[in-house]
This record gives sequence, C-alpha cells and structure tokens, in this order.
Amino acid sequence: MNYILFDGSVRNSLLPFTYTKPVADIRIGILTIREKWEKYLSLTTTTVTEEYLEEKYPMVELEQNVLINASFCPTKSLVEKVKNLSKNEAIFKGEDVIAFFTSDSQEEVNFDDYTQIEFDEDILQIKNTWDIFSLNDKAIQEDFELITEGRTSEPIPAGVQYINKENIFIEEGAKLTFAFLNATDGPIYVGKDAEIMEGCVVRGALAMCEHSVLKLGTKIYGATTLGPYCKVGGEVNNSVLMGYSSKGHDGFLGNSVLGEWCNLGADTNNSNLKNNYAEVKLWNYETGRFAKTGLQFCGLMMGDHSKCGINTMFNTGTVIGVSVNIFGPGFPRNFVPSFSWGGASGFTEYKTNKVFEVADVVMKRRNLVFDAIEERILKHVFEETKQYRNY
Repeated sequence: MNYILFDGSVRNSLLPFTYTKPVADIRIGILTIREKWEKYLSLTTTTVTEEYLEEKYPMVELEQNVLINASFCPTKSLVEKVKNLSKNEAIFKGEDVIAFFTSDSQEEVNFDDYTQIEFDEDILQIKNTWDIFSLNDKAIQEDFELITEGRTSEPIPAGVQYINKENIFIEEGAKLTFAFLNATDGPIYVGKDAEIMEGCVVRGALAMCEHSVLKLGTKIYGATTLGPYCKVGGEVNNSVLMGYSSKGHDGFLGNSVLGEWCNLGADTNNSNLKNNYAEVKLWNYETGRFAKTGLQFCGLMMGDHSKCGINTMFNTGTVIGVSVNIFGPGFPRNFVPSFSWGGASGFTEYKTNKVFEVADVVMKRRNLVFDAIEERILKHVFEETKQYRNY
C-alpha cells in the first residue's frame, strides 16, 4: 500500500513552523511525525502539502493509496486500522478525518459515501504551536517505547549518577561524563553520537537526537527534545528544538519551540509566565491577532533560520517568524514578522540576499547544502509574509 501524509486543516495554526515544512515533518517527542508513521508502517511516505513545498517534499500517488492526516501521531492500534482500510473506508476522530482510502482514478472524495470508522481511543493530535511542547512529555514516552522495544541500551558510564536505570536508553557512540540523570518522572533517551558533558543535571523526560549536545553544567527539566545536531547550555524547561539549532550558553528557555537552524545568543532569556499569572495569548496567523492559548505557561515560538544576539530578552508568548535577526537591548514585540532585522528600538526588512548568505554558511557547518530548492522556499515565504512587515 502507498501511504501519503497530508497537512490537513491545522497547517495555518502551526505557522511559522509550517512555512518551511509540512505538518508531517514537525518534531515532537524523539521523532518527527513522519518518522513515527514510517517506523510503525515499515514503509516510506510522501506528502500532500503547499505547492511551493512540493519540490522538496513531493507526493507519489499509486493506483491505491491511503491518505493520513499528519496532525495525528500514530499508535499501534491506530496503525492496524489504517493498514486494514479498504475502498470507501475512512477513520475519524470526532469530526476530524484521520485516514482514508482512495485510488488514482477517484475524481473526488465525498465522505458521505464512505464507511466512517470511529477511532475512540486516546491519541495525540498537534493542532497548535503550543501543543508541540505541552504534549511533548507524552510524545517522548510513546517514542521511547517504540524505539527501545526489544533492544538493550549501551551501559551507563562510570561516574554518571542515575535514578531509574530502566528508563534510560543510550545509543551507540553517545558520550556521558560525570552527569546526573533522574528518569523517575520520564524517560531519558540519548541518541547516537550525542554528548552530555560534565556537570549536567537532567530530570526526564529528555530526548536527545543524534549528535545533539548538552554543554557543561546544563540543567534540563520538564519534557525537552533536542533534535539532530542541537547544542544546549544553561537552563531549559519543557522545550523542543526541532533540529540544527543552538542555545549554547547560559540563560533560560522554557515552554518554547525553536525550529531548525535557529541560534540564541549568550544569556538569552525568555519569560514563560506573565507577572499577573494571566492566560497567555499568542499571535494567530489565521486571524491576524493575538489569541488565547488556555495556558498559564507559554514562552517563545521561533521559526526556522531565526537568530538573536547576546542578552536578548523575550516576553511571555512571543512569536518570531522565519529568518528573523534580533539584537539590542529591551524586549522586542510579542510578534516579529518573518524576514525582520532589528529589536526593541525598531525593525527593518531583512533582505533575502543576506538571509541566503547566512543560511549557506550555517548549513555548510553541518555538511549540508543550501541549494536552489531551499532558496525558492524562503523566497516564497518572504513574499507571503510581506503583509506583516508594517514597521
């Protein structure tokens, strides 16, 4: 069977992260949503997404296909139902379609003509940007069980202090030196060639993907994910760094999500709780205004390729778009549009030629290429987000 992941109705509520990637390639837990589905299905998947992303994330359609709503994370029982779908059958969770069968000759899909199978078990669905950190604890636990089932961890090195050893898994090539690991409240996963340096204090859940690093004396608590090649120092609470991003120095990051290729300068801090303990509002790209989250704790949402200088301070509930460069004293506004350059004293437009120069240098440091496809995606995002750059 051919499986295709589609963005669904939540794509715009997951901006700015979905400006540069499909919903399926959001990382929550240890794996991206796509990686979760592919591991359960033991097959590769393709994607239905925005037209400007299709060159990088193409769709492959065969004679018979099952389309899967990428906002839903798989479980064993759900995957069994998905695998057993046949003609004119669809799986629903309430009003939301999870998956449905279709053929290349089918001109349109009318669910009124389908047998609708209700999935009544609990399942993680990523509907909003803040779900990425608020549901991360459960996602890490589910991924930990999936990845480690039937496998044996590398030994915990001498000198590393630990609690609840059975909830700690270390992959081949990982390095841990004189650290403190407490897996009582959640699992600790240390990926291939990842490193935990001396003096780090970790309270799970923690997911470290391949080649990620906790620098000297880092403090981690509350379900936190470091995607591939991320580097973290200082204090981090309940945050997700999707990949290739760094918070390499002291400072606090809490209840936050960073996309890929982000960098926080030394002593950058974010607030995750308002002084009056009120509900946090976040910028909503669909409505063009700030909207309630239902959360008391909510920090920073930063899109791909964005950076900030040393001593940057972010207010509670700040949304930073794609390819933003922030610097200078004071708090920048709570919503900074994509391709902005500046800080609390004001912003100007960050020209694409400068953005491309930085992206090329940064990606080369990880032996990756900023190619014409990446350039075209960022050019599209630049044009699409012009409406917000009214400085």
